[in-house]
Amino acid sequence: MNHTQKKLKEITRDLAHILEDGSEEKVMVFTDDKVLTELADQINQLLDDRRKAKADYRRQENASRKMLSNISHDIKTPLTVILGYLEIMRLDSPDDEMLKKVENKAGQVLEMMNQFFTLAKLEAGDTELGAVRIHMNEVCRESILDFYEILSQKGFEVEIAVPEEDIYVLGNREALHRILFNLISNAIRYGGDGNYIGLSLRCEGEWVYIEVKDHGKGIDKVFADSVFDRLFTMEDSRSRKIQGNGLGLTIARNLAVQMGGEVTLQSEPFAETVFTVKLKHFQ
Repeated sequence: MNHTQKKLKEITRDLAHILEDGSEEKVMVFTDDKVLTELADQINQLLDDRRKAKADYRRQENASRKMLSNISHDIKTPLTVILGYLEIMRLDSPDDEMLKKVENKAGQVLEMMNQFFTLAKLEAGDTELGAVRIHMNEVCRESILDFYEILSQKGFEVEIAVPEEDIYVLGNREALHRILFNLISNAIRYGGDGNYIGLSLRCEGEWVYIEVKDHGKGIDKVFADSVFDRLFTMEDSRSRKIQGNGLGLTIARNLAVQMGGEVTLQSEPFAETVFTVKLKHFQ
């Protein structure tokens, strides 16, 4: 291997390390070869441009998140007032079907804005999740009981596997309830064809696992990660309708990550779909 080849190999190796680590280092080459020196200078210029572009992107992302948070908050206030007036009008006309529909739609818009506001705050870093010792057995039982009425009305088979042994995590109680609320809501909405909901809790070594299962249409493996993207939609070729997971799953994963955990998905279409929340065990 001649001198030029050796130096090119060193440059290639250094560049690979810099790109992999995302560090602020530059490619260094010690040689009298002006062509190699010029090559290293050009590579370093590209690395500088890349770092500036990433910094600009982060600034724009933060600004967008702040703006979304502010807009969501500003829209929530008049919507709440509108719902208040609609409720008063409905008291005077309890049998007005059109008024009921308007109130229902306004409530849906408010719920969507609440989700936008929550996600915007999470992504902008404006949400502080205080961490305390949480009894997960209680949280799981309370979360499924919140859906008792709707599950009974829709005739769901409900399977709960929560052990007698106390299981604790270090986290935020409100955030944990929100995660399970979003996952169970998602299972009812999109897994309703199977008329089955399963909720299980287990501890394996350092980790605690909460699983929410349904036996609905499921999600193809190619979309397994995409369902956690903001406003992800997937065309259902069987009904030609648009199935959207909205923001609920995005918020659930965001909250889990902030508590040092994660939410994952495994799905076998028309068999079983399982969302798993993984959290650090706290003894």
